[in-house]
Parts: sequence; C-alpha cells; structure tokens
Amino acid sequence: QVQLVESGGGLVQAGGSLRLSCASSQNTFRINAMAWYRQAPGKQRELVAAMSVPNRTKYADSVKGRFTISRDSDKNSVYLQMNSLQPEDTAVYYCNIGIMHGQYTPGASWGQGTQVTVSS
Repeated sequence: QVQLVESGGGLVQAGGSLRLSCASSQNTFRINAMAWYRQAPGKQRELVAAMSVPNRTKYADSVKGRFTISRDSDKNSVYLQMNSLQPEDTAVYYCNIGIMHGQYTPGASWGQGTQVTVSS
C-alpha cells in the first residue's frame, strides 16, 4: 500500500501563506494524478486541488488564484502553496493518489493529514 506523509501545516494569520508537502512511497512517474483534500470540523472532506500527468490542474472555486499545486517527481512529492489564507481555509489537509480523467477520482491511500489553522 502506498504511504503518504503530509507536512507543513501550522498556525498563520489571515493573509499569510503556507506550503504543504506530501511525500509518497510510490514513484510519482507511475502516478496518473495526485490531489489535496481538506476537512474542516463538522464538514465533509472536499477536493482542494488536483494535478494529473502531464501537469493538468484542477482547483476548487474557493481557492482558485490563491493555491497552487505542484509536484517534484525526483522527490516523489507533491506540494500545495497556499497564499492569502483566510479563516475558512482552516482544516486538516490530506494528500491522495488517484486518477483524473476530467474529474478526480481518489485512491484508497490517505496520509495522516496536516492541520492548517488560520486566525482572523
């Protein structure tokens, strides 16, 4: 089973930035797509950003223009640069390996998540 390890979360003031990282035990050259999800307390997990090979991206409307997904195949990693953070971005962020043909379909493997808290 693929192992995913997220890092980079923390506490930041509104308007600030964070960069999340996700290291995969699977060679990302073999991966069709990777994505970031988030889950806020009392809410369902939602797709934030997804990236397929060769680097086609998809973003939730709420983060377009603020978040950027990227990957480093040499490091088997995917990143989420988050700028202009707002309190409503507060959530646990998870990465996922899946498939994207138009829509992103998540795979079964999830990391432990990394907490992002944005104070107003």
